[in-house]
Amino acid sequence: MKALIPAAGMGTRFLPATKAQPKEMLLVVDRPAIQYVVEEGLASSADEVVIINSREKKAIEDHFSPAPELEAALRAKGKDAYADAVAHAGSLNVSYVYQDEPLGLGHAIRCAAEKTADEAFYVLLGDVLVPDNKMLPRMKEISDAHRGASVIAVVPVPDDQVSRFGVIAGEAVADDVWKIDSLVEKPALEDAPSNLAVFGRYLLSPRVMELLADVQPGVGGEIQLTDALDAVLREEEMYALIIDPADGFDTGTVESWLETNNVLYQRMHG
Repeated sequence: MKALIPAAGMGTRFLPATKAQPKEMLLVVDRPAIQYVVEEGLASSADEVVIINSREKKAIEDHFSPAPELEAALRAKGKDAYADAVAHAGSLNVSYVYQDEPLGLGHAIRCAAEKTADEAFYVLLGDVLVPDNKMLPRMKEISDAHRGASVIAVVPVPDDQVSRFGVIAGEAVADDVWKIDSLVEKPALEDAPSNLAVFGRYLLSPRVMELLADVQPGVGGEIQLTDALDAVLREEEMYALIIDPADGFDTGTVESWLETNNVLYQRMHG
């Protein structure tokens, strides 16, 4: 089972900082944001993390490559903690596929089709961090309890934010689980079927990958993952894990990235 991390985007919201370095490599306390996501994927039942990269983002691949000369130089100076951190990043089981055109999240995921080998797979959005690594195992439990169904993480959001997100319609089947009937993209508050917004963690059945091959470009000329999820709902059950907002961090804007740094720094050093 693979964990897919789409990372080919331009990071426009962080320009000019992302002109020369990938957004995913921006520091969050003590490591690049994408390292948290890779570590989360490997802490789940996934046996490999696949980063869907842009060929211009070589810095991501350099970060996860062994650096024996740097490690040796650090150890020679007695800086073993830094050497250990470098060695750890270079030892993580990461591979790469490439998205050569910015055609949307659904297209990015489809670029990794050969890697998933007709198995269920995780999708971890790179600007969402889950430092305790507990979310994906819980999603796998829910999927296993429902015959391998797809599972999406969702989070309650305030009324004034509902229109910014995709939200789910459905009904509760447990304290933290809903059975999904449909997905509604950025509804007006009065039209929203719930306040449960898609969070950025997915466990998807093999059928989703098959359906992505047939999805036509939608909003913005992009191939949308939501369209494939709508299609799979007509064939298979789908469930949602309701998470506590404190369990994850959105780093997709400068403001939320700064807040994430502050909160995680306090947790680690407070």
